[in-house]
Amino acid sequence: MNILNLIGREKELFFEDIQNNQSELARIVENSSFLVIGGAGSIGQAVTKEIFKRNPKKLHVVDISENNLVELVRDIRSSFGYIDGDFQTFALDIGSWEYDAFIKKDGEFDYVLNLSALKHVRSEKDPFTLMRMIEVNVLNTIKTIDQSIEKGTKKYFCVSTDKAANPVNMMGASKRIMELFLMKKSQQITISTARFANVAFSDGSLLHGFNQRIQKRQPIVAPNDIKRYFVTPQESGELCLMSCIFGENGDIFFPKLSELLHLITFAEIAEKYLKALSITPKICQNEDEARNIAKKMTTTNEWPCLFVASDTTGEKDFEEFFTKNETLDLIKFNNLGIIKNHNRDVNNDQLNHFLNTINEYKTNLSWTKEEIVSLFHSMIPDFGHKETGKYLDAKM
Repeated sequence: MNILNLIGREKELFFEDIQNNQSELARIVENSSFLVIGGAGSIGQAVTKEIFKRNPKKLHVVDISENNLVELVRDIRSSFGYIDGDFQTFALDIGSWEYDAFIKKDGEFDYVLNLSALKHVRSEKDPFTLMRMIEVNVLNTIKTIDQSIEKGTKKYFCVSTDKAANPVNMMGASKRIMELFLMKKSQQITISTARFANVAFSDGSLLHGFNQRIQKRQPIVAPNDIKRYFVTPQESGELCLMSCIFGENGDIFFPKLSELLHLITFAEIAEKYLKALSITPKICQNEDEARNIAKKMTTTNEWPCLFVASDTTGEKDFEEFFTKNETLDLIKFNNLGIIKNHNRDVNNDQLNHFLNTINEYKTNLSWTKEEIVSLFHSMIPDFGHKETGKYLDAKM
């Protein structure tokens, strides 16, 4: 199944930029060592493969998911084979003392790429998962940067999100706060990052859920009023690698809006997806109708689909990669834009207040979602949090 066709495109987004810089990418990668944190997630796997196929001297991959690491190795061996350099994977939680021991013994890397994240808008539904989001997206980032500084790492890359630009949900806001800490730490180590669109069919995404619904003979449900930009998994890896290798200190890379990048609704992709399987969508009016039709299906010529308007917390009406207050470089690359942040002022008092407050919550083992939302507002004064009282887990 051609992912490009499903997301309404014919051409790879960064093809020209990769081709124009291919020799320099190859030269740098084959002479460098890399640590990829969160390397078994969808974006992490894509980044790992982009590095691996350019024959690095050393490539170590850390992820909390043992099973996904196994699949990553099988995928790499089946697609690319082997390299002369040192390639290893480690099933570790980067918040653990075992990971700290790993870094103490084997922390010599030219480039550290952090792809770990809690990425779902739905993770803000309860205060405990929300705190876990802060731990992963902010505190673990600070920790791994400090370890990189101590070990003399040349460059640190951390993935952000388009939802960090004028955030309306806690996930996007957590990544925006992470970016503020990146700017502070960039005074001690060279750091770059990337904001990009939804990664089509990434693990846990709605599009990935389409595959699961077909396998389990269940209805396909998608919003018909939300348009998003999509990149392929390979494009997500290319974007991260380009930012990591070529980004200057403080740079945030993003896909430049062009005729190659199209807004498309989830419902439109669902229809294209079913068409690619030679299946006709059968539009339903509610969840009960969709479930009942799915239970009675005897063929796969038609598939029950429920396309409805979104009414859940944290959904942004439109997608953007930068704000009006950010300085852009739209010249350096064909389809990659750059937000320039090298000289941005850092409010140390604000950042310290955030850390002290979170540490107080952790020490007391007590906090509320309202307290965290208020803290986020103090960090991002124009934070446009949208609370509807409804969450994705309450829907099919």
